[in-house]
Amino acid sequence: MFTGLIQGLGSIRPLDEDRFQLSCPGEASRTLLDLAIGDSVAVDGVCLTVEKILPQGFVATASPETLRRTTLGQRQQAATYVNLEASLRVGSKLGGHFVTGHVDGIGCLRSVVQTAQAWEMYFTAPALLAEEWQRQIARYIVPKGSIAVNGVSLTVADCDASSSWFQVAVIPHTFEQTNLCYLQTDSWVNLEGDILGKYVEKFLRHPAQAAAGEETAAIAHSDKITPVFLAEHGYL
Repeated sequence: MFTGLIQGLGSIRPLDEDRFQLSCPGEASRTLLDLAIGDSVAVDGVCLTVEKILPQGFVATASPETLRRTTLGQRQQAATYVNLEASLRVGSKLGGHFVTGHVDGIGCLRSVVQTAQAWEMYFTAPALLAEEWQRQIARYIVPKGSIAVNGVSLTVADCDASSSWFQVAVIPHTFEQTNLCYLQTDSWVNLEGDILGKYVEKFLRHPAQAAAGEETAAIAHSDKITPVFLAEHGYL
C-alpha cells in the first residue's frame, strides 16, 4: 500500500524484456536506503518487488500483465525519470490517498497550462486504448475524487460526464518534485483509480453476492441508498 506522495526520482534501465534496474541517486537513495529483498516500491505508480539490492538502487521484475497494462511495457528509452515511493509503514501519516500500485491502465497528457498557483494538466485515453480506458479507468474518475497519475496522488478538478477526459491542478511542489514536470504532450502515464470507488462499485453491482447478512440483503432490495438508509445501517 502506498500514499501517492513521491519520495524521490530515479532512472530506469531495462535489463531484458521484464527485468528492470532502478537507480536512485541523491535524495531518492537516502529515502530508500533501508530497502530489503522482498520490499515493495511504487515505480511510476507500479508496485514492484525488490529482487536485488544495488549500491544506489535495486532490480525488479514486472509480470506480463503489468507490462501490458502500464508504461513499463511501452518504454523505448534506455533511461527515464520515474517516480519512486516505498510502501506505507503501519502508523505512518497518510497524506495522499490509498494507492495500491495496481495500475488500471494508461492515460495520455494532452495539454499542460501554467497558472499563477498551479499547473493544469489535461489527460485523455491514448487513441488505440479508448475502449480499454472506458472499461478500466473512466468509471472511477469523478469530480473532486482521487486518482494516481504515475503514482502521484492528485484530485480530479474536472471531467466530462463519461470521464473520457479529466483535468488536475498540480501545485508547484508536486510538479517540481515528481516526473510530471518532464511530461510532454502525448506522453503516456500510469493511472490508478481510487480503491474505495472500486469496492463501492462491487457492492452496488453485485449486492447479493457481496456478503451474507441482513445488511447485504437490505442493500440488495433497496431502491436507492439515502442518508436515512445509511444511518439505519450504522453509517453515521
